[in-house]
Amino acid sequence: MLDSAVRAHRKHMVSLQSAVSKIGLCEADKDRTAPPPPPVTAPQAALEIGKIQTVPIGYISSCFSVKNGTPRQPTICGPSRAELRIQQGVFNNPGHALVGLEQYSHVWIIFIFHKNGHLSYKAKVKPPRLNGQRVGVYSTRSPHRPNALGLTLAKLDKIEGDTIHLSDIDMIAGTPVLDIKPYIPEYDSPNTRAGTKLEPCDSNSDQQNIMIMEESVILNPQKNSGADGQSNVKGKKDDDDDDDDDDDDVGNLLSRVKCQADIPGADSSKVSAQFSLSKDLCTVLEEAKLFVTQDDTYQSEEVSNSPKSKPPDSVQDFPCYGEEAYSTIASWIREPPVGSLEVRFTPHAERELAEFLPAHLAGSTDDDRPKFQFLCSLEEAAVAIRGVLSADPRSVYRRMCCQDRLFFFTVDTADITCWFGQGFAEVLRVRPVEHQIASL
Repeated sequence: MLDSAVRAHRKHMVSLQSAVSKIGLCEADKDRTAPPPPPVTAPQAALEIGKIQTVPIGYISSCFSVKNGTPRQPTICGPSRAELRIQQGVFNNPGHALVGLEQYSHVWIIFIFHKNGHLSYKAKVKPPRLNGQRVGVYSTRSPHRPNALGLTLAKLDKIEGDTIHLSDIDMIAGTPVLDIKPYIPEYDSPNTRAGTKLEPCDSNSDQQNIMIMEESVILNPQKNSGADGQSNVKGKKDDDDDDDDDDDDVGNLLSRVKCQADIPGADSSKVSAQFSLSKDLCTVLEEAKLFVTQDDTYQSEEVSNSPKSKPPDSVQDFPCYGEEAYSTIASWIREPPVGSLEVRFTPHAERELAEFLPAHLAGSTDDDRPKFQFLCSLEEAAVAIRGVLSADPRSVYRRMCCQDRLFFFTVDTADITCWFGQGFAEVLRVRPVEHQIASL
């Protein structure tokens, strides 16, 4: 009896172990079929999912040492200058990375807004030029964005070894720079491409690029220039003395339209859309349109009667872009609610500014007067100060709630004190920054 009980117990344990092993195999199969987690530590895998560790190629040495008063855009303060030295840790020979860049006049600088103070951001922001109105952050150049990246188009003055000398900048000292790219108008400026219309290429026909003839080329021949050298075609309405000149314009226009019609692949039905003529030339346009239509009708009949011809492939119409249609910006950029301010200096501020030595004289004299590091003349310093203040560097909060308080900012080695009135800013003092006084 005891033996049978022991055998039954052993049989039960064997079946239990078999069941446990089967469950383990099933769980193992499930683990094998599940996709493995991505190796987040691998640099290539991180790059593929858009996560990279940025490495600054250098840091800006700028005429703006603090964020307060630094221009919001690079073109606000023309004399503003900076230097960027490529770090040795990025390239073994940093100067080699800049070979050929001297052939460009401007460069794109991609940098980090390292002085934001915090990494908070909102979907809507209040641009200072909108005076408190809210718009989407991606319709502005606010520094407070999910990725605190900045973009500046700076003027390239010169390159010395591994150092780039820049002007027209809006970056403060210590700004980490991530990348430099040359500015190429043919690629970066839509208006540069406004005069070209590209027809689609067809392997069975000889398609050519057709240049859109601009209004100034057609309507402004030299004979129509007045005494001041400017064209008077648009301003003419009913001037009988210029009938002969108008006839010449008609011949020129017809000949140009005929050239367009003779180019293979030209869509002559849209020739009239490429011109914006004054009212007294509307008749000319209609005649030209009829001429081109008749020419196309004749050509189409000739091609259709040819035994070797075949129906042409469908061609997609490409719009003819003009400057206005090609490049459009928000209206508040062109006409902001906050206008430019008049800038003036008190006599005391002018005398204090005159005490500074320009940068090119700072190292050639032992004079104890304060010295500029970047600004090359007192005139440049005055222009830089006017540029900063005319754009009203105050925040919306300071403009609304702190109108009666003094405003302080620095340009190069000068500490500026000013106040704002209705439509103007007045410079009260121009003193050396404290760290320069301590070094003298």
